[in-house]
Amino acid sequence: MFKISEFSRLSKVSLKTLRYYDRIGMLKPTKIDKETGYRYYSAEQLFEINRILIYKELGFTLQQITQLLHEEISSEQIQGMFRLKESEIQQLLDKEQSKLAGIKERMQLIEREGCVEKEQEIVIKPVECQQIVSFKSHGSVEDIPDLFYTLDQLLKKHNRTLITGPKTVLWRESNEKDGDFELEVGYTLNREIYSLPEELHIRSLSEESMMATLLFRSNSTFSSTACVDLASWIEKNGYRIKEEQPGREVYLPLSKDCDGTLIEIQIPIEE
Repeated sequence: MFKISEFSRLSKVSLKTLRYYDRIGMLKPTKIDKETGYRYYSAEQLFEINRILIYKELGFTLQQITQLLHEEISSEQIQGMFRLKESEIQQLLDKEQSKLAGIKERMQLIEREGCVEKEQEIVIKPVECQQIVSFKSHGSVEDIPDLFYTLDQLLKKHNRTLITGPKTVLWRESNEKDGDFELEVGYTLNREIYSLPEELHIRSLSEESMMATLLFRSNSTFSSTACVDLASWIEKNGYRIKEEQPGREVYLPLSKDCDGTLIEIQIPIEE
């Protein structure tokens, strides 16, 4: 039998940790002296300490380790716990691998351009739900300014204080004609509207927990390929575009001394 201080030196586990393991019932002393309160451990308990250390290195929680050590569970249940832990670790590895790939891409960009390029920075972020007043049509990217002009003319009949936030474009690929899209241009609303011209619609944009976004200037050299670049990045990084949701473009005005418009493409994705 060893005193707790002696067992601590042998096991390389601190006194504080041993007392904590005793308190939570994971590793109790073989004997506690009733008069002095001293804890005593057996040599065989070094095997338990080794198993605890191994399970901790594998990423199991103390609660899971206690279950593995003391509860009467079948080998199938133990294998199930290990498979679950294997899956958790694999997910962490995949995320870290994605980060590593991003670092390598950024390093290659710096080596090629000699600086950190602000354009083409893709960010995954959540987007809150919002309500917009919109005008629907078919057409190409070149038609968007005209669609907004039509929307503005229709909205002149109503109080423009209802409108807030930047311009928003929703788009889907159209099956009617190559190069055409189902387009919907709109503005965010700050309160409900009960009457509108029949050509306009009130649309609720759902909350999205994962939106792949790309921010760029309208006069940037990347503007013509931005959407394709974002879609390629999504596929390359193992995500999937949510087919039931349209892609979005948000137009953000720049200060007066800056040319062009800031555009953010938003594509809803899932793992």
